[in-house]
Amino acid sequence: MSNLVSRREVLARLGTTGAGSLLGVKVAQPGQQQGAAGARAITVAGRRAEFSATVVSPQTLRLGVLPVLDDGSVEAIADDLVLVKQDWPEPVARIRSIRDPQMFFWGKLRVSVSSAPLALKVGDYQGNVIQQIEISKENGAVRFSRGERPVFGLGEGGPQFDRRGVAYPMKSGEGVHDVPVDGARMPVPWLVSAQGWALFFHQPLGSFDLIGKDGRFTPWTLQAALPLDVFLIVAEHPPDLLTEYARLTGFPHLPPIWALGYQQSHRTLASREEVLSEAKTFREKKLPCDALIYLGTGFCPSGWNTGHGSFVFNNRAFPDPAAMIRDLHQKDFKIVLHVVNPPEGLHGQVSDTGAAARPADDAARYWATHLDVFRLGVDGWWPDEGDDLSPTACLVRNRMYWEGPAIERPSVRPYALNRNGYAGLQRYGWLWSGDIDSTWEALRAQVSVGLNTSLSGVPFWGTDTGGFVTTKELTGELYVRWFQFSAFCPLFRSHGRTWKLRLPWGWNTGDYGPTELEGYHGNAALPDPRELHNPHVEPICRKYLELRYRLLPYLYSAVREAHDTGIPVIRALWLHYPDDPRAVECGDQYLWGRDMLVAPVTEKGATSRRLYLPRGLWHDFWTEEKVEGGREIERPVDLATIPLYVRAGAVLPIGPVRQYATQMTDDPLTIKVYPGADGELVLCEDDGISFNYRRGEFMRMRALWSDRDRQLSFGLVDGSKMLEPTMRKIDVCIAASKSTRRVVFGGTTEVIRF
Repeated sequence: MSNLVSRREVLARLGTTGAGSLLGVKVAQPGQQQGAAGARAITVAGRRAEFSATVVSPQTLRLGVLPVLDDGSVEAIADDLVLVKQDWPEPVARIRSIRDPQMFFWGKLRVSVSSAPLALKVGDYQGNVIQQIEISKENGAVRFSRGERPVFGLGEGGPQFDRRGVAYPMKSGEGVHDVPVDGARMPVPWLVSAQGWALFFHQPLGSFDLIGKDGRFTPWTLQAALPLDVFLIVAEHPPDLLTEYARLTGFPHLPPIWALGYQQSHRTLASREEVLSEAKTFREKKLPCDALIYLGTGFCPSGWNTGHGSFVFNNRAFPDPAAMIRDLHQKDFKIVLHVVNPPEGLHGQVSDTGAAARPADDAARYWATHLDVFRLGVDGWWPDEGDDLSPTACLVRNRMYWEGPAIERPSVRPYALNRNGYAGLQRYGWLWSGDIDSTWEALRAQVSVGLNTSLSGVPFWGTDTGGFVTTKELTGELYVRWFQFSAFCPLFRSHGRTWKLRLPWGWNTGDYGPTELEGYHGNAALPDPRELHNPHVEPICRKYLELRYRLLPYLYSAVREAHDTGIPVIRALWLHYPDDPRAVECGDQYLWGRDMLVAPVTEKGATSRRLYLPRGLWHDFWTEEKVEGGREIERPVDLATIPLYVRAGAVLPIGPVRQYATQMTDDPLTIKVYPGADGELVLCEDDGISFNYRRGEFMRMRALWSDRDRQLSFGLVDGSKMLEPTMRKIDVCIAASKSTRRVVFGGTTEVIRF
């Protein structure tokens, strides 16, 4: 197969011509041969087949190979939960036999189809090839051009960052050798290339081999090789590739704002008093926290329930659950409960009634087992296990934890943290990376795992802060470095065995708490007891907790952008710097939204961090020093610092410190401008709880910075409106400047000149 030309050479020639300009191929009628004598009938995996091509959008082409049935009709692509329901256009090409290559136009690209084997070539008018696809006549395996630049995607887990050079079985769960480092696998059959193309293999299920020059997708079984349904996406700008994927599998849900706050997980619980005392300590110490998560008994000696998968409260820890939940709610904590043992054949939906809802593995019946507990005021769920579920059953489960709570509380956005899922999970819930070890190697790996998960259409992701399985490597230093990384993940949550060491103050008590290492082998071990008298951890945790909450206006706006466009919060540098080869290959740092660059420190004893700044001017977040990009730099660090940089032109919203995300305050919003380029902020705000934003109850304030004029202008984006309070105090300052200007914004255009 020919090498692909560079992204710059090919994509600069692409236009946005719609499907209406396409020249269709003559369609063969059922039972007829197309073309002159000698045309070869298309057969795949021993079955007669019809090839079809459908223009979904100017960037997306749907390719199908459908079995021809005895009556001359074709077996249609079955509906499933992966693709969002929509009216698909009619194919522009349907071919059952070919003698000479057939050609049609897709916008400003040319697509040719040939046989023996069935093959597709996509290129421009100058003959530059963007993608070539061949489908094996014997087993339906798909060979495609892998290209010369990095390839990302394939979901969560497995070797990182560039996916080339490795074979991926695309099996979900934790039963793989690399879990302690790379985490659990949640496969998504989506490959996205730095050369400007992406492939989504909707059907059938299969594995990927990216070891050789060409990539290969092989169906798991010969019997399931057909129908084949693949989407090819070509776009000039990398974010457009992710937006097209979201149009196919669904745009991410908009989570409640509290889910972006800090979440503290608990394991073995000694008593009612301990449960309430942990919550009280957060508030007394003024350590911001939004959610308390309780593990189930079965994974620990004394969790929230009476046994593995039970929905009955553990009397020792929760003797009066309704009163305890009220007490925790009064302290402004959300309550999330761990659940396991989903039915293996889970199917259906929460709204099923009658005979459909009677089987034990129907979603309506299974959700009903949650209701007594949920109605006590539980705010969210942590669906664990499910490794053996099929991709369809995984999505049924993901959807159940969205639809069930939404039906029960129609004015409240649901929350569920999942261990398993599939393409489409982003419509319903969050994902975390599973039972990783508390090691430096695991921390390093999680940075690129988060990048690939985000590039696979799953923006709401995180890890067990500190790692799950305690090892001798777990020290106050490792916990602090992990905590800093998690402060810049969508999910900011601490969890793990020896769980008291996952509390911000847990490293200076002189006590391990419940060790919970029984039955674990390999690296499992307790840290050095001298680490239990470390006074440095809590102040550093406080620093990053407060920073996370101060950056919530920026983060929530990025989350709303993910909901609207499919562009993730954690962004590979490639998304915004696709023509910078060094940025494209960078998998150990990332952009946090559009304007902030995060370089986690993942080396023990580090006193500096080498990182890459893409071209342009940057500002050190901590010192506000200006740094020219387009090069690697060495940034000195102490234990309390990870490198953070802000792009020149950024208009960064910074709120006051809150103890929980929805805490009301009269303190002003600060907007800090980082000069050196023009910039824009679109600050998104709604109530953070309900679905009222769907009815227009939201505010979008646009702030435009003109660097030449040293001028910042404010105004509402069309279609949005001021929310209470209708007059907002905003302090505007310029980075590295001591002057601050106060503006009271009420929805009309305001201009500030410096």
